[in-house]
Amino acid sequence: MSRFFIEVAYQGTHYSGFQIQQNANSIQQEVEKALKIFFRKKIVLTGASRTDAGVHALQNYFHFDFENLYTELETSKVLSTAEHGSAGTDGDLSEVAIASVYNLNAILPPDIVIKKISPVKETAHCRFDAIEREYKYFIYQKKDPFLRDRGFYYPYKFDLEKLQEAAGIVLMNKDFSAFSKRNTQVKNFICSIFKSEWKIENEILIYHVVANRFLRGMVRGLVGTMLRVGTSKISLQQFAKIIEKKDAASADFSVPAHALFLTRINYPAEIIT
Repeated sequence: MSRFFIEVAYQGTHYSGFQIQQNANSIQQEVEKALKIFFRKKIVLTGASRTDAGVHALQNYFHFDFENLYTELETSKVLSTAEHGSAGTDGDLSEVAIASVYNLNAILPPDIVIKKISPVKETAHCRFDAIEREYKYFIYQKKDPFLRDRGFYYPYKFDLEKLQEAAGIVLMNKDFSAFSKRNTQVKNFICSIFKSEWKIENEILIYHVVANRFLRGMVRGLVGTMLRVGTSKISLQQFAKIIEKKDAASADFSVPAHALFLTRINYPAEIIT
């Protein structure tokens, strides 16, 4: 049995989230559907980062297990198609994975793309082996119809210096209970923050945060509350107190999902075979 990582990117606008759900369309559901059509058997995926409804990803991962994948594709003549040449006859799983990407993308809807399929060690886990996850939140202040699905329109004056100071407070903390969605089954609210900063690029205000893990709704809650600092609705001391109280009721301002992007997940190099 061989294990594979699938690297995906998607626009989350029309999906109820990353993880498969009953009576709702998800990224996982669409990818599993494509795999079933292509491989002619049901494949169950495990996801790396469970983005919420409407959140986008430039990079996210699944993993799955498959026995005799090379034989399966050779039988279906996928490996000799003109679009991607011949993958050879030595059972190279990397070549098999490359051969699969083109065909799977032809099946998937246009707002989901498989970027890469990589053979990994049998013990590799796309969720638990991730060492860094990176998110960016995009805010624009001049009305722009081309950004409406990918940015948060926020036409209010803000103090960038205060936003940076608030981001620094995030960097100094580890327990983010206050920014976890309520009614969650998660019992561990500790996150190691490696980067937390605000910047302006091409008139777009961006919050950039990197951590080993994130809680559900955490980034949107942080952004929403920091914007209150940046517009002088609460002080830096009040923001620090919200984190310290560890009470989700204190952090009641969250920004929309459609401006949030999961931009990168980092893994140890040694898990790739």
